[in-house]
Amino acid sequence: MNREEIEEKVKALMVDELEIEEDKIYSEASLKDDMGIDSLDYVDIVVIIDRVFGFKIKPEDMTGVKTYGQFCDYIESKLNCQ
Repeated sequence: MNREEIEEKVKALMVDELEIEEDKIYSEASLKDDMGIDSLDYVDIVVIIDRVFGFKIKPEDMTGVKTYGQFCDYIESKLNCQ
């Protein structure tokens, strides 16, 4: 799966599963401040990513992930390690 496919899939998940408005999803968007993702949403994200991409998110891996672009970077790095 290439970067563009990852971003498209993650964006669709954010819109469909978390009901985030599509215009709020862009590379530099803050997950918390711009997209409104809270701690309960992170729990949902862990389940969704496991179901869709087949790996579990470790909380310690997410400490430096602040933006949508960084989140896609994280997913891409995990997929490339499998």
